Amino acid sequence: MRCSRTLGVVDRVLSTQFRRLGAHIGRRPSYFIIFPVMITLLAATGVQQLRYQDDPEYLFSPSTGRSKQERATVDRLYPTNFSQFNTGRMADMGHFIRLVVTAPAGGGPLLTERVFDQLYELDEAVRKVRVDAGEESWTYDQICATWGDDCLDNVALKMRTYIKDVEANRSTVTYPFWFEADDVLPVIETFGSPELDGDRVIDVPALQMLYWVGNHEYFNVSLSLKWELAVQERLAQIIPTFEHLNISRFGSETLKRELDVNTRSVIPYMAATVVVMLLFSMVSTSMADWVRSKPLLGLAGVVSALMACGTAFGILMYCQLEFIGINLAAPFLMLGIGLDDTFVMLAAWRRTRVQDPVPERMAVTYGDAAVSITITSLTNVISFLVGAISPFPSVQIFCLYTGLSVAVTFVWHVLFFGACLALSGYAEQRNLHALTLRPVLPVSQSDSKSPAYRLFCAGGISKKEPWNERDNQDHALMTFFRDSLGRALNKPAVKALVIVAFLCYLGVAIWGCTMVREGLDRRKLSRDDSYAIHAYEVEDRYFRMHPYRIQVVVEGEYNYSDPVLQDQISTLVDTFKNSTFVDGETDLLTEFWMKRWLFDMDLYDTIGLDGTQSVDNLKSWLEGSQYEQDVIFDSAGEKIVSTRFLIQTQDIRDTQEDMRMMLELRRICDESDFKCTVYHPMFTFFDQFAVVREVSIQSISISAVVMMIVSLIFIPSPTCSLWVAFSIISIETGVVGYMTLWNVNLDCISMINLIMCIGFSVDFSAHISYAYLSGRGLSADDRLREALHSLGLPILQGGVSTILAVGTLALAPSYIFITFFKTNFLVIAFGMLHGMLLLPVLLSLLGPGSHCCSGRGKGEDPEEPRVESIACHEQKIIMASETPLRIPRPQTTLPKTKAGSDRDSLESSRDLGLGTSAEEESSSSRESSVGVASDEGPSPATSRSRPARSRSLCARAERYANAGYVTDDELNSPIPAARQRVRHRSERGRPSSRSSSGIASSQSSTQSSSVNSSQPGSPAR
Repeated sequence: MRCSRTLGVVDRVLSTQFRRLGAHIGRRPSYFIIFPVMITLLAATGVQQLRYQDDPEYLFSPSTGRSKQERATVDRLYPTNFSQFNTGRMADMGHFIRLVVTAPAGGGPLLTERVFDQLYELDEAVRKVRVDAGEESWTYDQICATWGDDCLDNVALKMRTYIKDVEANRSTVTYPFWFEADDVLPVIETFGSPELDGDRVIDVPALQMLYWVGNHEYFNVSLSLKWELAVQERLAQIIPTFEHLNISRFGSETLKRELDVNTRSVIPYMAATVVVMLLFSMVSTSMADWVRSKPLLGLAGVVSALMACGTAFGILMYCQLEFIGINLAAPFLMLGIGLDDTFVMLAAWRRTRVQDPVPERMAVTYGDAAVSITITSLTNVISFLVGAISPFPSVQIFCLYTGLSVAVTFVWHVLFFGACLALSGYAEQRNLHALTLRPVLPVSQSDSKSPAYRLFCAGGISKKEPWNERDNQDHALMTFFRDSLGRALNKPAVKALVIVAFLCYLGVAIWGCTMVREGLDRRKLSRDDSYAIHAYEVEDRYFRMHPYRIQVVVEGEYNYSDPVLQDQISTLVDTFKNSTFVDGETDLLTEFWMKRWLFDMDLYDTIGLDGTQSVDNLKSWLEGSQYEQDVIFDSAGEKIVSTRFLIQTQDIRDTQEDMRMMLELRRICDESDFKCTVYHPMFTFFDQFAVVREVSIQSISISAVVMMIVSLIFIPSPTCSLWVAFSIISIETGVVGYMTLWNVNLDCISMINLIMCIGFSVDFSAHISYAYLSGRGLSADDRLREALHSLGLPILQGGVSTILAVGTLALAPSYIFITFFKTNFLVIAFGMLHGMLLLPVLLSLLGPGSHCCSGRGKGEDPEEPRVESIACHEQKIIMASETPLRIPRPQTTLPKTKAGSDRDSLESSRDLGLGTSAEEESSSSRESSVGVASDEGPSPATSRSRPARSRSLCARAERYANAGYVTDDELNSPIPAARQRVRHRSERGRPSSRSSSGIASSQSSTQSSSVNSSQPGSPAR
């Protein structure tokens, strides 16, 4: 009990402060509309500071990845030399065009003269492409990467000289090198998955041609980039004209360009999403009563979410934070989150009394709902902040933009939407139609009207008969959740069925978790209809036999004339060659200058590199050879400080083997006695495969722990907090398992969504747990029903709205946004099922007030204090949680000399909002306004000042939280339903033998006895 009281401090403080804020907004709503709109318009100007980032290597590779250091080492020691260019010795990919040719279905072999004639035509078309810059123009031959004075050869074109003999079987093609006449052709880079008989080529299903260009610029204009884009445009035009060939194309800029096109593909669906959300929000906030319907508030909820997203984006753009295409998914998410808060606040408003003044209803609404949406908003923000510390820049940027959007959405909903709710309350008070804003008759007075009027116009309450049962109908769906679903879940058989279904769900989820696949395949960064998809598929199908040329760099001043050192380095080379991922059988595929030097010099005992003459001989031998770039001397040119050799990988069939290959080669380096580095430009992409699982588990674990702590702070019950934590783990397990079964890999995109899922999984669980805990003094079954009555409908509405918000993402031809849809659909669906079915059952069985957790009888809980003291505006309102109190409402009697002035001051202090005035206020509004101050009874004028009115308002708001509070209006109401509520409340507590006048006259002296004394019918302790 002491723990519960300690943890409940935050809840009580927040409830009190939000009641104050709600009352203040209720009195002056116009200011709280103007302020958010002005801030949004100001922040929106931040779009002029937009810095767009679309480099996939930067976004999707970990910033702390080892490949970044490996690249820096290679670039420092062996920068790419485009005048002595070698494809195996690149520090980065540079600019290139890659063409892969395959035969069409039934098209026959590729090693024919007809095919090579068409390859020659294709080559001519590429070489003729001309780019202009200023008054000059360039072609490929002028900007190509060269070896010596010539552009790098395309082996396929050199084969054209001998192809007639090959077709006539007068020449035999060998692999990986073809020795013909005086030429040595490295066909390993040209042939894709050749069919071999030993080293003899029988058939070739794919041929490759590469065009490399240097980093040429003309007055800061990248000629290489301009040429590449021009060639891509030309190829798109001419490729369909080659009837006997299937040609796929790819360039160094393809991944970046396709990522940009991919993310922009969702823009056309934004307008459709907004329309769908507007229609849903307006329909779902409507009811049969056209005065209490709130379609315009549904519209306000959508506007509030969009304003918040624009405000957050503008602020971060002013802060110079880069913008990425994935951020375009944030508005879809904000629409779902914003409407979730909308429905929770609207449900709290509908639980207030229609007869009360607007400021008082706003105070009760905020005290009831604001704490709940604070929990969910805070947990969402924290989950995104945890994602912001991820090593992946794409995850960091998205989480910062979305996290701030969630925070601003919360603030704007409390201020802007709350002000709109107050305006709607004033319209409801004046009995205005929800859409036309014209006065209408209540249902009880519209019998003489047409059926159309009764169906589409009637609503509100009668001022003459405010308690008429026909005008005070509860929301049909809220009643369904309490009376139908709640009663069903209280049946033991249904509870057992729910638990069995949950165990089946959890079993399938765990099975799915065992089959998680890691890594973001490059093809998934392109649209489904992109030309790049075909290029990736052809590469994976035909060019995995010998895919990567790996550089191994050894740093340090070593004595290479020492035979022991020579043996150690040779052992290192052999260790690499013995790896299952390296082709060690073909010596020509391993390039190491030292072995070739030893062979050429015929000096196996020593190479004498410690003498100046021998060093000069080595330099002369290296000059002009392919090994010249593999040896680095010190500044004096006398000692070798770094050396490099190349190895060839083999038979790497997918991205998982890419990762394993990289990790094994790094392990060999780490276990050697040398300062060793292995590198390939593609390692920057492979790094994400190696760390994504570890980073995901770390981020999810941190988020889950923080969510549990936050839940414990805001939900003052350790038992409820533990069940919320259980729901988080269950939902996250379900999302990971079922997304794997839904063909979603664990990668940067899904990691973003899993981090979001932690925050979203708290939403529904926290809502229902907080509502369940609020039902103090009730039995477990009654708590369950009341919790579903309070938040069952908002949970359903919020879940459906979020699914609708992200639903249009499934239509985008993009893996990125389809993944957003799949994971968000799973977390929302599982969250709703946990919130509406599983968690209520578990709480009723093992939560506060249940038989299993309490030995004190129905409705009592050892975690709950029997008398809860709540401080509100320097007053302590003592509420007995079991005994129903009949508190008489004193009549409002103001001194004649002060009545008029008091009434005027009360009326003038209320701002009815934009478009309203005091003259339009009805007499009922004035009476309600006086009623705010009348709770404390007759008092001097000074006691009816604004602080006194606030204390009275807070006191009345506190009574809504008292399950045993019975008003005089309800006790004396002619409505059978109202009297039934009185009997229902009385049956839940102990019968009181004291008269209401006794309580009113000696309340302070009887509070203790009302709690501690034994009375007939009291539960046994």
